[in-house]
Amino acid sequence: MERTNQQREAVVSIRNLYKAFGSNEVLRGVDLDLFHGENLVVLGRSGTGKSVLIKIIAGLLKPDSGTVNVLGREVPGLNAKELNALRLELGFSFQNSALYDSMSVKENLLFPLLHHRRHLPKSAVDRSVETVLDAVGLLQAKNQMPAELSGGQKKRIGIARTLILQPKIMLYDEPTAGLDPITSSEINELINEVQERYHTSSIIITHDLTCAKDTGDRVAMLLDGVFAKEGTFDDVFRSEDERIQSFYNYNFTG
Repeated sequence: MERTNQQREAVVSIRNLYKAFGSNEVLRGVDLDLFHGENLVVLGRSGTGKSVLIKIIAGLLKPDSGTVNVLGREVPGLNAKELNALRLELGFSFQNSALYDSMSVKENLLFPLLHHRRHLPKSAVDRSVETVLDAVGLLQAKNQMPAELSGGQKKRIGIARTLILQPKIMLYDEPTAGLDPITSSEINELINEVQERYHTSSIIITHDLTCAKDTGDRVAMLLDGVFAKEGTFDDVFRSEDERIQSFYNYNFTG
């Protein structure tokens, strides 16, 4: 999947970003752009700061220094009200799907709508639920409980709940973690379908190279707190950097 970034709007622009926890320097001068309509994969080993990066983008963590511009807003300078407004335009797909076990699938999907779109008539709410369930291929699961769903189905419902507020940017945190290869492939296809159907711009945090290859318009390799290489999947792994080659040889499964 290749698209040119010439003359495209950057919906996320990060410059010289630093973040440390005590003496552990996690991000050490990160520069990154996410362009409108693209799937950007951020690759790296566990503990390299991938999840820290998207938490900073969402304003869940503050950087030590650097600039983080999301949809034209400087995130570290936003107050609580401004942050909440920005987060309505960000879809966060958590690694564990984060469904409420005591609620049915429909109730899980209704929760963000009733919280943030209280003015919507019931007909519009019901239509929104059915639209996102149809988008993730689980319309028949509307009245099921999370305990009745497989791991892959929970991932799909988690993505549906994120989509129901029609975010401009999707942040996927390890979307294929813990899934078998067939289900992982289905989630990769869904990520691409979401991009096409909802025209989202997405950052996909993963160490799964099959996910990176199947979903990424562009791939950025995070090593030792900085991006060591960016480009298409093939561009990145043609690198002669031994750290990148060892990552590829250890992780690639398909």
